[in-house]
Amino acid sequence: MVSVKPASGEDSLIARYFRPLATDPGSFHLDDDAAALRSWGDDIVVTTDAIVEGVHFLPDDPPDTVARKALRVNLSDLAAKGAKPAGFVLTLALRSADDAWLKPFAAALGDDAGQFACPLLGGDTVSTPGPLMVSVTAFGRVPPGKMIHRSGASPGDRVMVTGTIGDAALGLAILHGGKVHAAASDKAAREALVGRYRIPQPRVALAEIVRDHASAAMDVSDGLAGDLTKLCGVSGVSAVIDLESIPLSGAAQDLVSRGIVGLETLIAGGDDYEILCTIPEDRVEAFAQAATRVGVTVSSIGTVIAGSAVPKFIDGQGKEITLERRSYSHF
Repeated sequence: MVSVKPASGEDSLIARYFRPLATDPGSFHLDDDAAALRSWGDDIVVTTDAIVEGVHFLPDDPPDTVARKALRVNLSDLAAKGAKPAGFVLTLALRSADDAWLKPFAAALGDDAGQFACPLLGGDTVSTPGPLMVSVTAFGRVPPGKMIHRSGASPGDRVMVTGTIGDAALGLAILHGGKVHAAASDKAAREALVGRYRIPQPRVALAEIVRDHASAAMDVSDGLAGDLTKLCGVSGVSAVIDLESIPLSGAAQDLVSRGIVGLETLIAGGDDYEILCTIPEDRVEAFAQAATRVGVTVSSIGTVIAGSAVPKFIDGQGKEITLERRSYSHF
């Protein structure tokens, strides 16, 4: 008689919370050691980001927001590469298997997996004595050779960005208390800013449009100024940016106008997860129109120029502003 080994705690956790999310046939219901992702003749784009308690989210952040952020920061990368989501694998390091935390985490993860057509394919769960960590590796598809790189920007291209910049940095500042929390007296504005920090809005709808029009692109994760510097460095160009053209939400603009925060705080803060791209001049109008059709706002904020200097940021009087900090640092 063959004895059957009882399910481990990890197996039970996976079966209870995550097997229902594994809807792609290639996941094999999470019963195998690996998944099989069909390419359908496309190139497979792979990206991975981990979020760590105390670094990328706060210990008291709701578990549903942690789940959504973990997946969405990776979907943001795929969108900037012009890739359509195909699936993801999940590594989850937990201090304990707490049903009160895992249940809303898994439910929100499943909601987003369905909303963005990016099913769970597999992963790993481990115990840790340290901070909670969620790592997602996401896969996307693009037609062969069509992934958009950071390296394609050319002098004369227009620098464009989606959405608004700096809201997430303000949301984090509100959660930390201090002058921003005190100054943001409007409850709706506070909630909107905190929401931008906790739950990014990946521009998945723009992926094909970026692929069709952009010469270079990346998502804004560590700060607009720093990420633009990275893109220009890889492309071997520079840029001139009009500070007054950088799109701000009403709440952010209010805090800037009252002197509570400066623009540097907004353009060097992390977690925007907007798309930063360069568009050849003859494609700008078509790009903007296509973005409007899918409900994404895009703004022209400057121009790519020849040279190897770091991008310049010019104020309303035409004066270059020296930035003490260009991006968020993880170390």
